Amino acid sequence: MSPYDARREYEVGELDEHDVDPDPLVQFRSWIASAAADPRIDEPNAMTLATATGDGRPSARIVLLRDVDDRGFVFYTNRASRKGLELASNPRAALVFHWAPQERQVRVEGTAELVDDDASDRYFASRPRRSRLGALASAQSAVIASRAELEARMTELEIAYPEGVPVPRPASWGGYRVVPDELELWQGRRSRLHDRVRYRRAGGSWALERLAP
Repeated sequence: MSPYDARREYEVGELDEHDVDPDPLVQFRSWIASAAADPRIDEPNAMTLATATGDGRPSARIVLLRDVDDRGFVFYTNRASRKGLELASNPRAALVFHWAPQERQVRVEGTAELVDDDASDRYFASRPRRSRLGALASAQSAVIASRAELEARMTELEIAYPEGVPVPRPASWGGYRVVPDELELWQGRRSRLHDRVRYRRAGGSWALERLAP
C-alpha cells in the first residue's frame, strides 16, 4: 500500500468546549499528563517548533518541552543555532504536539522570550554529563567538515572536564519561553468531523471558541 493512501477513522474520544478548563495552560497540563501516563507514547514532551526569519521564511524541527510555567512553554537550545537566530530577529513562534495513540493534537502560537540565566543554569546542570559536553562541543547549525571533527572536539572536552569537574554552560546556550496568545486543542473524530477548541487571548482573559474541522 502506498504511504499516501493510509486512512483510518478517529474514534478514541471527543472534546466538548464546555468541559475544558478556562485556563489553557491548566488544560494543557492535564492533556500532557494523560499522554505521559500512556505507555504507547514514548516522548509526550516532543513538539514541533516553528520559527521564521524576519522576512518570513519559515523553518520547523522537533524539540523537547522542558517545563510549562504560569507564563508559557519552556525549552532549551543553543541561541546561536538557526532557530535561536530566527527568534532573535522574529520572536513569533508556533508549537505542535501530536499524541497519535490518543488522536490528539495541541497547537500553540505566541511570542518567545528568553528564560533567565539562573533557570538556564539550573536546567543545564541537571542534564547528563555527556549532554553538557555535547552542548560545548557543537556549534549548532554551523557547517562542519566531518563527523570526525565533532568527535575529536568531544574527546578534548572529556579530557578537559573529567568526571566530577563541573561543565560550564556555554554563553550561547539557554532557555526560551513561548508565551501563548492562542492555543488550540484537537481531538480526532469519525468522518473527519474533528473537535477543535481554541483559546484566544482577549485582554487579560481567554476567549474560548469551537472551530469547524
